[in-house]
Amino acid sequence: MDIQSTKIELIKTILAIENSDFIQKVADFVNTEKVDFWNELSTSEKNEIKEGINELDSGKRVSFDSFLKKIS
Repeated sequence: MDIQSTKIELIKTILAIENSDFIQKVADFVNTEKVDFWNELSTSEKNEIKEGINELDSGKRVSFDSFLKKIS
């Protein structure tokens, strides 16, 4: 069975369930299984973020006001 057919069958099954506690558990599960944005980033984006964190950890910081002056 392909993914679309599986989704349709799952929806049909859920629609037939009358147990509100079970439906709430399914809803809670679906809500906690959201995609982690980190997995959606490219390798270069991940590397840039890691580099920025390393710079912050090593004390390389710029004040917000200084940053605003730099970009304006």
